[in-house]
Parts: sequence; C-alpha cells; structure tokens
Amino acid sequence: MPTATHQITLNKDQKRITCPVDNTILQATIAANINHTHACGGNGKCSTCRVGVIEGIEYCQPRNSAEQEIADKLNFPDEVRLACQTTIIGDIFIRRLIADEMDMEIVNDQFTDESGAALGRERVLTILFTDIVNYTSFAEQFPSYDIVHVLNRYFRTMNKVIQEHHGFISDTAGDGILALFGHNGEKSNSVLDAVRAVQDMHKALMSFNQYLQHNFNSTFAIRAGVHHGDVILGHFDIGSLKKLAVIGDNVNLASRIETANKLFGTHTLLSAQAYDQVKQQYPSCRSHRTSLKGKRGEFELFEVL
Repeated sequence: MPTATHQITLNKDQKRITCPVDNTILQATIAANINHTHACGGNGKCSTCRVGVIEGIEYCQPRNSAEQEIADKLNFPDEVRLACQTTIIGDIFIRRLIADEMDMEIVNDQFTDESGAALGRERVLTILFTDIVNYTSFAEQFPSYDIVHVLNRYFRTMNKVIQEHHGFISDTAGDGILALFGHNGEKSNSVLDAVRAVQDMHKALMSFNQYLQHNFNSTFAIRAGVHHGDVILGHFDIGSLKKLAVIGDNVNLASRIETANKLFGTHTLLSAQAYDQVKQQYPSCRSHRTSLKGKRGEFELFEVL
C-alpha cells in the first residue's frame, strides 16, 4: 500500500514537493534536494531551519516540546515553525527564512538575544515623536562641539523621563526622538503613559532651559505627536549598530502628526486612535482636521495638553 503524502509548495524555490505523512518538513525538503539550512543537524537545537507558513498553518501538527522551547525563546509568531520538528496533515505553502551565511549570522545573533523581540513581529504599540521647536536656529549659532554636547544632555534628560513612564527611545534623528510605549506588555495604558511622559518632558525642559539660558542664552520648546497602532517590532543589526526598533506606515503617521503641530500652533497632538485610549482622562479636547503629507484624506487630531 503506497505511503500517504501531502504537498509542500516553496515560494522562493518555486517548487512543489511531496511529504510523507510521517516525515518532517525538513526531511521532505532534503529528500527533494533542496539546500535547506539546519545547523544543528535537525535536532531542534537551533532555529536555522525555520520556515514561515504562508498557507495551511492549520495542517501543521502542534509544536512538540523541543520546538516550543525555541519558539518561546525567540518569541515565534504562530506561523513560524521549525522544519525539523514539524509534521503536516495536509497541503501547505511555505517560505524558507534562512537562505545563506548572512542569514545564519543574523539568526545566531537573534538566538542569543533575551529581549523577547529577537524576531520581527507585529505589535500594537504607542508611538511618540518629539522635536525641538527652535533647534535649527540654535544649531546655526554655536560650534559643533557645543551642539553635540547639548543634544547629548537633552537626550539623557528625556530618556530618563520616558523610561519612568515605561517607554524607551528607539531612535533619534538630529533633535528628534522616536519613543515606544507598550512594548513589554505592561498592563498600564500605553497612550496615557506616552501623554504623561510628554507632560514630564515639558517639566524637565524647564530645568533644562535654565541650563541653556545660563550657558547659551537660548531656550528650547518641544512638539510631540502620539499615535497608537500596528507596527513591526524587531532587532535591526548593521554590525556596529544594533537596536530594537519599529517599522511600518503607522510610524510615518506618528511623525506626520508631530509635524502638524506647526499648522495649529500646538505642542502635543494625538491621532484619533490614540485619543480613543485616553478620552476618559481628557474628555474636553480641541480637535483639528487636516491632511497629512503623503497620506490620503483628512485626519482628526486631538490637542490634549
């Protein structure tokens, strides 16, 4: 009696192969002469054979203990499976995630990370962008050493405030700060954390401006934009720089919201999605409707501070 088989379609390899019911995905790909990376020999000790199941995740058998240990360590989403441990009960469509030596270097770095976001995954986070209002005029007046020193002092001051409200600075660009809230699964309201962080950033700026006034005869002001939505969170590593960061259209939207403060003479604006999370705490807020650069339609923004 012939052995029952299922079909595995591989998108990158543009192949369809058969998989006997008792075989793992890795056994099937190796039998089909596909160069499928498996650094630990297919024993569930690494993650180099992992695949993304594009279609048919319901036909993959539940993770065994070896796969679950890796999945927990690397925070695998449901659709990422170890090919060496996964058997199937129906046809599936997959993509291999580790294709060459550079991929292996990246995954080895991820495998040693303890952050819980070693692999990129979708998260619903609160995104805060801040900008210094009159930074350009300040930068034009002083030597580069003074500019760098002042910015370092500013970032250190604001980083302390942001961390006190369960956030972290993901990136800086010039005088701008991108901060994230809700990444560690805190039970607090991440938008409220971000808004309160902005409040305390303004308080911290009062002391910071005393320093600026005394040493540079200048003062700063801050604009902020807050948005709440889906992003992709993960570690980005270019060798000399490794950071936990986010990408996605909602990051760009938060940046546009911050810039919109210039239109209305405001210093803190929230998207409708963000405001929905804090409208009980701030029931009476002015709203502004505007288009945003690079975005279709109009957006309603809320001035909460």
